[in-house]
Amino acid sequence: MNQANCGLNPTPGDEKNEETRAAIEHSNVYSIKSLFPDGTSEASVMILRRVARFTVNEMRFRRLYRKYRKYSMIPETLYSGNLHVAARVATIQGTIVECGTWRGGMIAGIADVLGSSRHYYLCDSFQGLPPAKEIDGPEALAWQANPSGLTYHNNCTASVDEARSAMAMFPAKNYTILKGWFEETLPTFPPGPIALLRIDADWYDSTKCILENLAMRVVPRGFIVIDDYHDWEGCTLAVNEFAARYKWKIRQNHHGVCYIAM
Repeated sequence: MNQANCGLNPTPGDEKNEETRAAIEHSNVYSIKSLFPDGTSEASVMILRRVARFTVNEMRFRRLYRKYRKYSMIPETLYSGNLHVAARVATIQGTIVECGTWRGGMIAGIADVLGSSRHYYLCDSFQGLPPAKEIDGPEALAWQANPSGLTYHNNCTASVDEARSAMAMFPAKNYTILKGWFEETLPTFPPGPIALLRIDADWYDSTKCILENLAMRVVPRGFIVIDDYHDWEGCTLAVNEFAARYKWKIRQNHHGVCYIAM
């Protein structure tokens, strides 16, 4: 696959991006070269290339955050971190699935990175979150009981039209919106391999439902990304239980994004 279409390089033909890439590579060479006395080792070259590639990606992903931030609640650093994980499935076959899509800003950014040849699934009730339960923890119960809170967003309610608007900004044509509660829609989820499963479901029951219905469809070298792992007790518990069952390791990149590498 063309690297420029999978988030590994700037868009071909964009002269400004090419100039930026060249400048970054030049500056990285001279700032890091001092770490390698001979300056010619294979390890030196590999590290320089990785730093340059990461920096170019980071700049691009921050621009995508600004493009889609109207449609996402995810902070800029975590948004970029999600895109870094998504870029790693560029050569992995399978669909991209987001459960808990809100206005669609995160999966639209992922589509912008991975391209229009994929099929994308946007799964959400579009009625807000279900009621939190005791297993989700006192903070979750308190959050849902406070409609005037700054992060309440009408109990995280968004419309299908908002999600379509976000996807139209790419534009991605090959996508499906699955509207409804997860326990109703996921048991009959269309068959096929999943390259990236992104979970943004907040509560224990919702997260568990997603994992039970979709996690085992994620292909080798694919990823499961968990948005709320550090935020809500119920989500943490559901993921820990499932990971322990299959002896999966829960990882975190330096942007703070938690994920499972299959």
